[in-house]
Amino acid sequence: MSKIVVVGSSNTDMVIKSEHLPAPGETILGGEFFMNPGGKGANQAVAAARLGGDVVFVAKVGDDIFGQEAVQGFREAGINTDYIATDPEQPSGVATIMVDNQGENCIAVASGANNALRPEDVDNAMEQIEGADVLLMQLETPIETVEYAAKLGHDKGKTVILNPAPAQVLSDELLARLDVITPNETEAEILTGTQVETLEDAQKAAQVLRERDVGTVIITLGAQGAFVLSDSFSGLVPVRKVNVVDTTAAGDTFNGALAVGMARGMDIEAAVAYANKAAAVSVTRMGAQASAPSLDEVEAED
Repeated sequence: MSKIVVVGSSNTDMVIKSEHLPAPGETILGGEFFMNPGGKGANQAVAAARLGGDVVFVAKVGDDIFGQEAVQGFREAGINTDYIATDPEQPSGVATIMVDNQGENCIAVASGANNALRPEDVDNAMEQIEGADVLLMQLETPIETVEYAAKLGHDKGKTVILNPAPAQVLSDELLARLDVITPNETEAEILTGTQVETLEDAQKAAQVLRERDVGTVIITLGAQGAFVLSDSFSGLVPVRKVNVVDTTAAGDTFNGALAVGMARGMDIEAAVAYANKAAAVSVTRMGAQASAPSLDEVEAED
């Protein structure tokens, strides 16, 4: 079984689905309310576990009902929760999400205990990282913790994947320790200064990141698929068209599936194609972790 350590965030998502996203000052009546487990780290950990990955999750939650329910959910998904710490002072992270009838969303996050995830929490999982195939991270926890984990994974020869979301300026030292970076169009523009509207734009942005010593750049392009620039492959890996219901966590499902594919030894084109299949299934239903497909569902796409 492919072993993956995910270092990242856990949130509880409070979702309202309505006809359209509200303008500033607008109140919309008649929406549907859902409360789901979320957080980019948690979403990616669950996505990888549902696809058969042996997943260890390094995270921090508050000493509250949200944190307790989140950890219970991870256990039910088959994730190793031994390295999820409880912070007695900070509440668990929460996110409010609006989703319209076209599946577009807007999100606001109160990070809570996610902001208290420290390098020493990563150190506590040292043995698990040493035994892992892939180390997967995002940017909803302190950047010093991400940088520390990336250095640790890189120094131990692990495949280090960073999903740079929410995007922020990243140091050359961090980028040089990444085997794979997976921004979407908006994140790629923030990281490189190149507006990504076409495949040519995606290639330019990817080249900027490659010149900063990232091993492989994967720019996710929504319904088009993903553009890949690596030593072994360059080009668009397309995704099949589906009926989009909710794009929340589609990128997280992509990253979790990508980690599984790479941990299993797939080449980069095959791993991205596999991740595209998983993401395509996820957008056909509501929710973050709830939308992550099973191994059988993704294999049925072949």
